[in-house]
Amino acid sequence: MGLFILRRLGVMLLTAFCLTFLVFWLTNLYPNLEKLAKNQGNSRMQTHEVATWLTNRGYRSEIDPELIAASRDGSLSDDDFEAEVTGFDTRLFANYGEWLGILPGYVITGHDGVTRSRCSNHSAVDGDEPQFCGILQGNWGYSTVAKKAVADVLPTRLANTGKLMLAVLLVMVPGALIIGILAGMREGSRTDRTLSTVSIITTATPEYVSGVVFISLFATGTFGMQWFKGSASSAVENATFENFTLPVLTIALYGMGYIARMTRASMTEVMTAQYIRTARLKGVSFRNIVLRHALRNALIAPFTVIMLQIPWLLNGVVIVETLFTYQGFGWELVRAASNNDIEMLLGVSIVSVFVVLLTQLISDVGYVFLNPRIRIS
Repeated sequence: MGLFILRRLGVMLLTAFCLTFLVFWLTNLYPNLEKLAKNQGNSRMQTHEVATWLTNRGYRSEIDPELIAASRDGSLSDDDFEAEVTGFDTRLFANYGEWLGILPGYVITGHDGVTRSRCSNHSAVDGDEPQFCGILQGNWGYSTVAKKAVADVLPTRLANTGKLMLAVLLVMVPGALIIGILAGMREGSRTDRTLSTVSIITTATPEYVSGVVFISLFATGTFGMQWFKGSASSAVENATFENFTLPVLTIALYGMGYIARMTRASMTEVMTAQYIRTARLKGVSFRNIVLRHALRNALIAPFTVIMLQIPWLLNGVVIVETLFTYQGFGWELVRAASNNDIEMLLGVSIVSVFVVLLTQLISDVGYVFLNPRIRIS
């Protein structure tokens, strides 16, 4: 088992490097960096001024001064200048290493004569900066929207989403297992058909549809059932039955149908197994057959599905948190993407990759323990 876990950790590490580099490359494409320069500098920057701003702060490699001079005096058009400087930049690999913290942060004296470093938040150096200042050192960058360090914002957002996810799991998992087991105990019965239909309907209904329906029905006076609040912003500080029910139900119903269908399929397969037939022929009661023989084996497949719901919940709450104005992880992701907050987007990607890989590891290890027929090779 120890060797199995070590191999899984090695694969996780390689996967994490590949995924984070892909996200880093996409967020550091020139159009995104251009928006960052104009947002932090001057929205009326010319093309050569944007390139100079990015070069001075280590985002791009050094640009030929003749190109900048030609763009400044008009002998080189903005389109031609942009075509020269917006291609693939080899400094991308160095920036990635600096962001991770495995390479020392840059120290650059810009065209304006100011010496800046990554470890001073791309600002003028004061002599007290550390040499390494990346993810491994706890420096996750600075959010240009929240005006705070990313490491100070993300834990709060994760805690808010964690509270929402816990409430969803407490509703979704037991409900889905009960529905799936009841439907799978007697395949083809009226109960099976009814519960299967309900599961399909909930899975086929996106969160943004069910969320709007719930708000219209239970958070407005249109139908006379104004029992809950249509906004969950106050639930960040004080979650109550009134302000937390609708977002929890919206997410839980969507995921419940899929888990229920998987549980039903697994339960149906187990109930047709040879040892179940033998137990019936020996006169074992149906209740004991289900609880003592079929249930454990029927829960092997749903366990993997349930574990995979955790990363789905972390990233799938984007719609619900935005719809109910709940300031969690998904809400922060939308805000960062909408405002080109590059450092926050990178921080979000790190958390998402870590959660996905960790839950996959737990799922693999748990599956081995639950299913003794699986051999570790």
